[in-house]
Amino acid sequence: MTGMDTRDGDLKKELDATLGTRRELGEEYESALVDSFLEKVDRRIDDTIDRRVRRQLAEQQTAVARAAKSPQATDSWGERFGFGIVSLVLAVPLSAIGATVCGLPGLLISWVGIVGVNVAQVARISPGILGRGRKSSGDTD
Repeated sequence: MTGMDTRDGDLKKELDATLGTRRELGEEYESALVDSFLEKVDRRIDDTIDRRVRRQLAEQQTAVARAAKSPQATDSWGERFGFGIVSLVLAVPLSAIGATVCGLPGLLISWVGIVGVNVAQVARISPGILGRGRKSSGDTD
């Protein structure tokens, strides 16, 4: 027997007991007996609704927690700032090496690489910032 069948069976037993009590006590207690039975039904409905709301809330919290673990949600301002600082700190020796070995072309190549890494990081964190996914004023639907 499932949980729903058990609860329905319990409710049927309550109804049978109420009807049996009404037969024993007479019609003068009918109103009180019906009110008592309806109170039990109301509690049963409230319990069912509470259980469903708690389950739905738990499912929503689980979905929010899963969304918070996505890479974009875990990127913080500190992470972006740290990446920028590390990029600039590494730019100095890379520029010196590129300029010493190949002159101006080596310096330009090292800076193209540094800028490329930073652009890739920005594209990963904020895809719309580089113009992708945005419509220009001349685009139509």
